[in-house]
Amino acid sequence: MAVTDEAISKIREMITSGELAPGDRLPPEKELSERLGLSRSSLREAVKALEVIRILDVRRGDGTYVTSLEPRLLLEALSFVVDLHSDRSVLEIFAVRRILEPAATDLATRAATDEEVDRLAAILDLVDPGGSIEGLVDHDLAFHQAIADISGNEYLSRLLESMSGGTVRARVWRGITQHGASERTIAEQASILAAMRSRDAQLASALTCAHVAGIEQWLRSDMESRS
Repeated sequence: MAVTDEAISKIREMITSGELAPGDRLPPEKELSERLGLSRSSLREAVKALEVIRILDVRRGDGTYVTSLEPRLLLEALSFVVDLHSDRSVLEIFAVRRILEPAATDLATRAATDEEVDRLAAILDLVDPGGSIEGLVDHDLAFHQAIADISGNEYLSRLLESMSGGTVRARVWRGITQHGASERTIAEQASILAAMRSRDAQLASALTCAHVAGIEQWLRSDMESRS
């Protein structure tokens, strides 16, 4: 288990055991890291991840608190990580995407007008590498869906759109826990766009396959590390 994941697991156990209740303030960082046997850097990463999924509330200059959600909602938020890593159907979705998305990119590269390629570039230009993980995931979904739409195959486009919702949590979790995931995603998309602009359908398709496979491989490894 990765160090950050271990930190997340230990904080989650403190909450589910009742040691920390909704609205409680976490002990100071130094004290908590020593109690849990973790480095302060891994503890910070864990806090950041749990803040994203609304388990913790970081109040600048005040401290970090367990969110004041009612117990049912807090447990639903805590189940985020557990459900993601116990539901192996998401791996099957990524496997299907790895087949279909390169095909959509191939078709789109051959069919795209200069204006459509420019619109893809505009989507890429809007992303903020230092922004929220949720924002990056929304951008990633929009980029790939735009390519599918350009392919000209409406059935393929709608099929990929219907599958995207099942991968959102995995993409968010990767962005939280994998170092450099945001920068890697943007760089891979820029390479796909460059291949499309040069009308190299084979290269654009191969880059798309590698892009999807990278997420799939990370998720598989992450699941195996928890089994």
